[in-house]
Amino acid sequence: MREHDVIIIGGGLAGCRAALEIKRINPSLDVALVAKTHPIRSHSVAAQGGIAATLKNVDLEDSWKAHAFDTVKGSDYLADQDGVEILAKEAPDVIIDLEHMGVLFSRLPDGRIAQRAFGGHSYKRTCYAADKTGHAILHELVSNLRRYGVQIYEEWYVMQLIREDGEAKGVVMYQIFNGDMEVVRAKAVMFATGGYGRVFNTTSNDFASTGDGLAMSAVAGIPLEDMEFVQFHPTGLYPVGVLISEAVRGEGAYLRNSEGDRFMKNYAPNQMELAPRDITSRAITLEIRAGRGINLDGSAGGPFVYLDLRHMGKEKIMSRVPFCWEEAHRLVGVDAIEQPMPVRPTVHYSMGGIPVNTDGQVRASADSLVEGLFAAGESACVSVHGANRLGSNSLLECVVYGKRTGATIASYVENRKMPEFDEQSYLNGCQQRVRNLLDKSEGIRINQLRQEFQDCMTEHCGVFRSEKIMKEGLEKIEQLKKKYDLIYLDDKDNCWNTELIEALELKNLMIVGEIILASALNRKESRGAHSREDYPNRDDANFLKHTLAYYSAAGIDINWMSVVINQFEPKERKY
Repeated sequence: MREHDVIIIGGGLAGCRAALEIKRINPSLDVALVAKTHPIRSHSVAAQGGIAATLKNVDLEDSWKAHAFDTVKGSDYLADQDGVEILAKEAPDVIIDLEHMGVLFSRLPDGRIAQRAFGGHSYKRTCYAADKTGHAILHELVSNLRRYGVQIYEEWYVMQLIREDGEAKGVVMYQIFNGDMEVVRAKAVMFATGGYGRVFNTTSNDFASTGDGLAMSAVAGIPLEDMEFVQFHPTGLYPVGVLISEAVRGEGAYLRNSEGDRFMKNYAPNQMELAPRDITSRAITLEIRAGRGINLDGSAGGPFVYLDLRHMGKEKIMSRVPFCWEEAHRLVGVDAIEQPMPVRPTVHYSMGGIPVNTDGQVRASADSLVEGLFAAGESACVSVHGANRLGSNSLLECVVYGKRTGATIASYVENRKMPEFDEQSYLNGCQQRVRNLLDKSEGIRINQLRQEFQDCMTEHCGVFRSEKIMKEGLEKIEQLKKKYDLIYLDDKDNCWNTELIEALELKNLMIVGEIILASALNRKESRGAHSREDYPNRDDANFLKHTLAYYSAAGIDINWMSVVINQFEPKERKY
């Protein structure tokens, strides 16, 4: 059995920043980071638009309190305001810290860090590195991990969280290269495994975003918080679904329907294209439903609208958003200097996740914590995004709460003993799971079942929802779960068996998807990204509270947790 003082699952921004903070505070601690890809291939590199902070380099009137208010309003008042205050107050310092690490932010003519407008923010406060911000930050963090001596297990897949007597004690992990399986014990375990976009059939997320940390937590008896709140990014490139960053609209691009109208004037007349993502995604969906979408031949009645950059000019497009131009040109043959881009909403971000307090400690319930277990980033729910995240707050959450959770862990493990448990029982259980998949000689293929499941989630838990549609979705998931045991694999080898990893990921996707649908069915209101056609209004009297969903083979149990409201009283959300 291997052992480390701390083991962090996930090689993206939150996991790397936590590991770095632990080693900065106490260089003698043995810190390991496990990633199922190479860390710099974590999905954080795909974050394009920027990271919000009140540096006041462009808007001198900006303040942390304005940032906090914008975030709470954007969340449809479901965000915990103590967490939002920490996020907004600590933002400027973490940006300067990143700059000192070597992150190459874009600059103003006088050399200060540039800041741009972003949806739902009342000031220009989003710092950026062209439209490759996540890429710029993650590369520097990974370089610093090596400098501080963090052990990196790259291309290992974590199969199980070991939790006994209410305490996290370690994990079981599988080496993709050769099929080796190892139990690792640790004084503290941290999940930073990112989101779950692959639960749906069209997403901006990469193929590795399969909700592994969330599913492992749920199976270990830990509730998941606010899973009904799935963010649809308004501008997914049609038909591939990859992201066209909000930075494009921040730099001045227009959304147009088949009639050429900038239709956002009908939905958010003040913010227009820079309204929050939930409002903009619903607006696009309603335009398409009304027959004002566009077909590939340019005629009306199609499945997308246009994102029009042409008036911005070649110089601005190629200096401010070159990657977005490249994506459209490479994937759908559109030259955005001369032609508008076809876009429609795509699944992008998970507001919900593993419930944590503001120190990154995982909650076992509304009023108790799990010993030895921590989480941060998109896999966690602190909750600073509530029912809808504002663009450029996600990278900020990863860095602020990655750092904060790392500091908590460094202190937590100082006088903590290494846990004891029977490693063989866990090893045997995971080895049996692998054998069950490898031993089958006939049945159904992974892709067939995964596609059915993703189509089910997209059809029954999309931008708009209703009780009838969601109940049908849950019934279908019950049928699909039974099919999982019929999966067979062509690849029976131990070396680089990516088919096996896909099968294990599919199990996690199905667990997460069921929790999303059950949580959504239970919330009988519309709030933020959760929009119900049978309950179109927000209902603060009954639903100004967080969902806590407990998973079991018998079904999903729902409890509730209060929202922290200590600064901004909920009111109607207008833009």
